[in-house]
Amino acid sequence: MRIDQLTFTRFIAAIAIVFFHFGKTISPLNNKAISFVFEKANLGVSYFFILSGFVMIIAYKNKKKIHVLDYLKNRFARIYPIYLLALLLLVLYYFLINKTVNYKSFLYNITMLQAWRPGRAISLNFPAWSLSVELFFYALFPMLFNKFYKKFSFTKNAFWIIVIFIASQIILHVLLYSSFYKGYPSRSHDFIFYFPLMHLNEFLLGNLAGLYFLTYKKPKNYNWQIIILIVLLLFALKFKTSINYHNGMLAFIFVPLIILISANKSKITEFFKHKTLIFLGEISFGLYILQVPIFKSSYMVLNYVGVKKPIVLFSLSLVLLIIISALSFKYIESPLRKKIRNLKLK
Repeated sequence: MRIDQLTFTRFIAAIAIVFFHFGKTISPLNNKAISFVFEKANLGVSYFFILSGFVMIIAYKNKKKIHVLDYLKNRFARIYPIYLLALLLLVLYYFLINKTVNYKSFLYNITMLQAWRPGRAISLNFPAWSLSVELFFYALFPMLFNKFYKKFSFTKNAFWIIVIFIASQIILHVLLYSSFYKGYPSRSHDFIFYFPLMHLNEFLLGNLAGLYFLTYKKPKNYNWQIIILIVLLLFALKFKTSINYHNGMLAFIFVPLIILISANKSKITEFFKHKTLIFLGEISFGLYILQVPIFKSSYMVLNYVGVKKPIVLFSLSLVLLIIISALSFKYIESPLRKKIRNLKLK
């Protein structure tokens, strides 16, 4: 089962995170009228984690059981080739600039274990910490699917997932507002915001959203409900509160948004299913994981040839990132995925 109207939302989340990393301080993006969106666009990672949980349920809904080796081979094919390419490009960049690369950081990154080690989580290709977390989700999913989702009722699964969500939010806010938290940068910051277990609730809520969608949700026009949720999201980004929205709190908006977009049946849905928008969604992983090596390299080259204006640097680098991500998807990601998936495991 494929829900094409969700695919483009990946592009929106990925491009928002690129703006957060490289564009939020640049005029006119730093204008007060719109800057609140870019300053908190890294919350798109939370959307990715929830969406990942949802999509995994949809993808495996007809399976009686997940066979671990084939499943892991497919997950490896999905993320690692382009992940490795981005890491090697960035290592090459740092070696050319600094003549050295931290080998411990490299080892943590190449094994995708950096998020488990506070102090290494955002080393080298810093957005890749979320892939380290995603790998943990992938490793856990067969057990969740085989032992819980296929055996328990929706109500039972909802109960234990919601308990974990509530507990995770209590732990998050207790740690955040205690003497444990030393601010950014610190190991305590890495633990709270990057450690895989601190994000498990988001993936589980995505699983629960998938189970609900398959069990209860019927297709119809949900345009107004979707618009209301988007307005609520903008309000949440605009106004500061003592509640921290990272690590799952925005699930109150993201979960119903994903469900309603998936079930929506309208002209807007048909527009989101346009092949161009679907393609942009498909290259979103490349956009996300390649952003650092592409932006760093393009800034270096553009500065060398005399391009200095920040908005021009950002715009040209963004266009280059989109082009390279599209080429990568067509000529690297897709072919390698097919080859890896066709490998026979004994």
